[in-house]
This record gives sequence, structure tokens and C-alpha cells, in this order.
Amino acid sequence: MPGFPEYHKYDGLGLAELIRKKEVTPGELLDEAIRRIEDHNPRINAVINKLYDQARAAIEAGLPEGPFTGVPMLVKDLIYMLEGVPTSAGNRVLKNYPAPHDSELVRRWRASGVVMLGKTNIPELGLVPFTEPEAFGACRNPWDTTRITGGSSGGSAAAVAARMVPIATGGDGGGSVRGPASACGVFGFKPTRGATPSGPDVGEYWRGFNVDHVLTLSVRDSAAMLDATYGADVGAPYLAPPQKRPFLQEVAAKTGRLRIAFSTKPFLGNLAHPDVEKATQEAAALLGELGHDVVEAAPEINAEEFSLQFLTIVAGEIRAIQETISRKTGRRISLTDYEEATYAVGLFGKMLSAGDYAEAANSLQTMARGIGGFFEDYDVLLTPVLAQPPVHVGSLQPTAAEKSQLRLVGRLNAGWLLNLAGGIKPLADRAFEQIPWLPMFNVTGQPAMSIPLYWTEAGLPVGVQLVGRFAEDATLFRLAGQLERAKPWFDRLPQGFA
Repeated sequence: MPGFPEYHKYDGLGLAELIRKKEVTPGELLDEAIRRIEDHNPRINAVINKLYDQARAAIEAGLPEGPFTGVPMLVKDLIYMLEGVPTSAGNRVLKNYPAPHDSELVRRWRASGVVMLGKTNIPELGLVPFTEPEAFGACRNPWDTTRITGGSSGGSAAAVAARMVPIATGGDGGGSVRGPASACGVFGFKPTRGATPSGPDVGEYWRGFNVDHVLTLSVRDSAAMLDATYGADVGAPYLAPPQKRPFLQEVAAKTGRLRIAFSTKPFLGNLAHPDVEKATQEAAALLGELGHDVVEAAPEINAEEFSLQFLTIVAGEIRAIQETISRKTGRRISLTDYEEATYAVGLFGKMLSAGDYAEAANSLQTMARGIGGFFEDYDVLLTPVLAQPPVHVGSLQPTAAEKSQLRLVGRLNAGWLLNLAGGIKPLADRAFEQIPWLPMFNVTGQPAMSIPLYWTEAGLPVGVQLVGRFAEDATLFRLAGQLERAKPWFDRLPQGFA
């Protein structure tokens, strides 16, 4: 049998240890990862650009010594660049433009020893919490292929859940690591703002809301990769405080008695499915059994103001991205190059003034200070991740009538119609309804994670979110390690993907 059939029984650090002991070679692991992608990807469409030849060439050239030497990894197809490989951002035009060099974070991933063998599916420009781009087709959930994987790191989450790779990269600008991790039953950690580099081609992404890291099968893989990539690069706009000791050591360390608040009340929207409430209640009970002080409490958030201001920032950023794409490609910004909703959000961003953008940023920063005050009394906040278990593919798409309206606005190039008709707001409300506990912690920059502790009776994963104080990533890794030992999830596999 080709490759290494026991592959799915190990996390990344486990595979790297086998390589160090010469029980398996990087080539054998690569062959096994390729076999699994070829076998499973037709069902879930997680990998949209296969880099097998580059991966073999990297092994032949000699891999650097690092914590993950020889371990296969997939890369989300957004923001960071691999030299000579397109960063499509889920867009039909960008998939034809190879990157001129590696991003700094890619260099650090390479230095950890991983073997990058492909890029994963995302929604166009990472805009929505479901991964169904027109350019590449919908990504499907390994636990039920009629269901979504979340977004925007949906391809990465699906690939890890399907055991194609033990590690795949992700970025979280509004829940884009935590949401897919919950939908696919894997571990997703969003570090503190500034913990990982965004250069040299990006200063900050989405006003600093976004931070990039990985999705993993185990807590320790996430911690070890953050150790390998942690810290600002040259010219960084933010500087996360230095860590006291390696995050990998924190995973096995004692947590101490923590004061943990929990809530199932949505911060945005009104939807909280009984299964997500049950998952959170059970997690709260488990934390109490582990010796923590758990009380029901949550920060107060003005949902209407937050949603409007967050949408304002995102619309402005999407328009800026479209302007950058236009300069890069020499193509005029056109409806023919974008999906209806993406183009419309860009038009809305074009309509906004600099004052609108600055006012939104100031308003969100003021709200962030209020949220930060809540954490003066609590070490950690526990909430659900998504408002409901993974829904069916296509169910979150704009309706036919909405798409028709958006096409009309696009053809007329009339962003003002979106304001008058409210064409953007229903789409935004639908998105926020799915992720009601996530975007505020992108605004605050706090570390947050999704942990897979619960599955529904139908066999669908439902994660819970734990949020820590700013720069206290170590606290979350200690707590994640404790929960992983108390209620392991590693050996729980979607049927047919072993």
C-alpha cells in the first residue's frame, strides 16, 4: 500500500517525530497526503490548487530542521503569497496571476519544516461565512457533504477534518478560523492581534481585524506552530507582547482556578439553535467540574451599531482590495469579474466617505474598550461559535430576487441604490446571524478559539468559543489542553475519510 496508511492516527508533531525516528520519510507522508486528496477531494472540494511537484521539489532540495519537518500542510488561498503560485482569493481573475515572492508568514511556515502541497478553497475575497465561490465551486463538509464548512477558511477546515493533512492555514477577520473549525469539528485558534506577521505586502488587513494562524487536529500542533511564527515582522503596525515561555509548554501546564463567564445569548442577531445552546451549557458544566468558577455573564454590545460600523469597515476594505486588483491586473473594476454580492459590497464601499470610515473605526474602538472592561472581572468568556449546526450548501446564498437586484445595481454602477433600497443590509444581517459571537473579538484583537467538544444527534460537529484577555494566549492554550484531555476529540473521524 502506498504512502503511510496509519497517517490519520497522528497529528503534525506526531508525524514529525516518526520522521526523526526514521520510521517514515517525508516522501512517504507526501504520497499519503496526495493519495487522500485525490481520493477525498472530489467529494468535498477543499483543495483548489494542487502543488504536488513543488512539494516533491522541496523535499528533494532538503527541508529545514523545525518542529514540523516533513509534515504535509495546505495553505488557504487568501492574503499570504507563495512565490510562483497564484493567490486567487476565490476570484476568477486572480487565479491567473502568480505571486512574485513569499509572504513573511509563508517563510516562517517553511522554516518550521512543513511541506506545502496545495491551496484551499475560500469564498470570494473571504467575504462571507460559507465557502461557495463561483470561481471554484462549493466546499462541502466531510461530516455531511450536503452541509457547509463555514468561511472563510472553509477549505482548510474541511481538509483537516477529512484527514488530508493534520494542519492547514487560516485567517480570521470576522470569525474565519473559528467558524469553520466549529462546522468541521477541528481546533481553531485566533491569536492576539499582531502575534503573526502580515508583511511585506500588507500593513494590516481589515483595519487589523484579521490575524493568520492554522487549523489543526490537536491543540499542541496549534501551539507549536504559533511558537514557530510568533512575532512582528519589519514595519509591523502592531507588536504583540513577547511570550513568557513556549506555547507548546502551556498546553500541558496547569490552568489554575479561572473565573469564567458564559452566555448563549447572541451578541448579534437573534438565532441560537438548541444544539449550540446545549453544547455551551455542557462545556460550562465541564469547566465547573474541572474546578473553575463559572458564572453566567456577558459584555453588553449595541448590536445595531456594531453591525453597521463593522459592515462599513468591511465595505471600505473590499473596495480597496478591488482597486488594488484593478491596478495589479490592468482591468477596470467590473461586475463580470466578481460575484454579485462581492461587487455590490465594493460599490457600497465606494459610496462611503473617508469620514464614514473613520467614524466607524472610532466607534468600534470605543466599543472594544467597553468589552475589554468586562475582562477585568473574568479570565475567560465561553460562548457558542456559530448560531446553528452546519446548514445545507446553498442555503445562505442570496436569493434569486436579491441576485437580480444586485446585478441591476452593478450594471448601473449605482451604489447609492444599495443605500436607498437596503440591498446590502439583508445580506449583512444574514451573515451576522450565523456568526453572532465572533466579529467583536476581531475588533478587540483578543485571542479566541473554537474547541470541538460536542456533536449533534445527526453527527454534526458544534464547537464552543473561549475568549481570553488581550495577549493572554497562554491562558487559552492551557485551558484548551485541559479540555482536550478531559474530553478528547482526536479519534472522532467523519465516516469514509480515514
